[in-house]
Amino acid sequence: MLGKGVVGGGGGTKAPKPSFVSYVRPEEIHTNEKEVTEKEVTLHLLPGEQLLCEASTVLKYVQEDSCQHGVYGRLVCTDFKIAFLGDDESALDNDETQFKNKVIGENDITLHCVDQIYGVFDEKKKTLFGQLKKYPEKLIIHCKDLRVFHFCLRYTKEEEVKRIVSGIIHHTQAPKLLKRLFLFSYATAAQNNAAADPKNHTVMFDTLKDWCWELERTKGNMKYKAVSVNEGYKVCERLPAYFVVPTPLAEEDVQRFQGHGIPIWCWSCHNGSALLKMSALPKEQDDGILQIQKSFLDGIYKTIHRPPYEIVKTEDLSGNFLPLQEIQTAYSKFKQLFLIDNSTEFWDTDIKWFSLLESSSWLDIIRRCLKKAIEITECMEAQNMNILLLEENASDLCCLISSLVQVMMDPHYRTRIGFQSLVQKEWVMGGHCFLDRCNHLRQSDKEEVPVFLLFLDCVWQLVHQHPPAFEFTETYLTVLSDSLYIPIFSTFFFNSPHQKDTNVHQRQLSLPLTQSKSSPKRGFFREETDHLIKNLLGKRISKLINSSDELQDNFREFYDSWHSKPTDYHGLLLPHIEGPEIRVWAQRYLRWIPEAQILGGGTVATMSKLLEMMEEVQSLQEKIDERHHSQEAPQAEPPCLLRNSARLSSLFPFALLQRHSSKPVLPTSGWKALGDEEDLAKREDEFVDLGEV
Repeated sequence: MLGKGVVGGGGGTKAPKPSFVSYVRPEEIHTNEKEVTEKEVTLHLLPGEQLLCEASTVLKYVQEDSCQHGVYGRLVCTDFKIAFLGDDESALDNDETQFKNKVIGENDITLHCVDQIYGVFDEKKKTLFGQLKKYPEKLIIHCKDLRVFHFCLRYTKEEEVKRIVSGIIHHTQAPKLLKRLFLFSYATAAQNNAAADPKNHTVMFDTLKDWCWELERTKGNMKYKAVSVNEGYKVCERLPAYFVVPTPLAEEDVQRFQGHGIPIWCWSCHNGSALLKMSALPKEQDDGILQIQKSFLDGIYKTIHRPPYEIVKTEDLSGNFLPLQEIQTAYSKFKQLFLIDNSTEFWDTDIKWFSLLESSSWLDIIRRCLKKAIEITECMEAQNMNILLLEENASDLCCLISSLVQVMMDPHYRTRIGFQSLVQKEWVMGGHCFLDRCNHLRQSDKEEVPVFLLFLDCVWQLVHQHPPAFEFTETYLTVLSDSLYIPIFSTFFFNSPHQKDTNVHQRQLSLPLTQSKSSPKRGFFREETDHLIKNLLGKRISKLINSSDELQDNFREFYDSWHSKPTDYHGLLLPHIEGPEIRVWAQRYLRWIPEAQILGGGTVATMSKLLEMMEEVQSLQEKIDERHHSQEAPQAEPPCLLRNSARLSSLFPFALLQRHSSKPVLPTSGWKALGDEEDLAKREDEFVDLGEV
């Protein structure tokens, strides 16, 4: 298991992709026998992968000393990735403690992972897109996993420069068709490699049996039932083929408005309360249809309020919580803090780094999400309330909040298999639009809305604060976030189960891409139907629940009470959400920035040192015992772990893959401002604390 493999902190780590994200597992991924060779450097192609263009005599900068050093080699572009093949492979760091990805090499960039491409013309950096009249002397690629690559093209033939630059721009920036994604080529070429894994118990929730199992596991089968009314997606293409609804709900009601306006079960608590979600009804202008919708919702309301369904509290996530545009804007600002071109740029932003971090609002958004999840947990755990999450399509914030609540309340979802099943249930089968939110098809010039990454960041806060409660570590989450941009794993490349099943099993059918629009500013319903939610799901329910002030008091009492007691890692789990407790996910965001790492430091390095000391003590004890028996003095032997400790860093297992700078590269003015070497050393010591932020 990946998580447990990291904790030991000893030898090399080959971190596999989580098995649930693909039709095939990493050990089944074989390179094609076809190889492109030059100067004894080999380009390995995956099954179905094709070489598109290449350029030789390209200098890959190491981003040290303002990009003055590097390695020569070939820059190639395939229909899967951009890859740099260094002429001198010995120049690359082969440290066994580095993270090793079985699909992507350290100098590989999948086409979907490319964020922005820049060209340098006469020392001026410009964004590249479309057809170019003039080609750059340097190429800079910013990746969605926050890597930054610099390539010098000065010594490359002009025709090769045109081909490689045009090819990279076209295959990473131009709009794509769904059926042209590499995952289809790979699935066809590698289909004979797939085999069942008896150890993989991830519940996929693609059968009625899976949902019945989950109902039985959570003891929700007395109040809720799994239905197959959408089998074959004949009712709604947005919903999965099977899902769970309240037992009294008739199947004809599910079909009434194509699955809209239906309370869909997510999870049941040990005390009988449940977490539900519901999407908006179709937007209509006709008064007659509006009246039908009102009667329909009134019937739904009565269904979920009569025994045994306790009190229901609604949470309108579309109008009263967090707009998707705010998430997009915050992350756009946040990621710029980590897309560093060189050491000089890094140190230039050092003084204002924390103010820029605060102004991005990303950590505040994480705090708000965790707080909302705690509020819902309090209602379910302490007040035995059912919670109904409301959202326009119930496929963004509903997925996020419902998943966080389940991670906090259900220890099963803090295991590796349980967490994978949770993602499958709430995100994949819940209809989260991965294709649109990650902008895999480049259909618009808008930036991605990283809702799933926000979820992983929230989970990381819990893992960081309560590591013994989880069966996996932060490295598992980091690898999972990287999988969003690897077009081998079908999990994160479709908008719905219907779109995935139709395209994967019937590739000759080309479905139109369903663009998911942002939620209306007015809230869950449009203006004409605002009165429905206010009257039907507002006034009536408000009589049954506490006022907002009382809810806030209950939240604080519940939150403080839980944190005042010893933590039961197999029970309810709440995060600290006070200001300094919400931290930057250092391993993911800072892993490619050597200046932000603590060489020979961090949790893993500390554990390694402790293990070395324990091993040395044990070795000495054995020598003492031998001396008592043989009266011969032992010769000291170095502990086997000692040779590895100096190679670890605070961001283990991700190594320094891009630049290796022993001291910061600062402009002359920066050195003068810092003072003497002693002052600089103090400043460096203060700064490296960023690695533990």
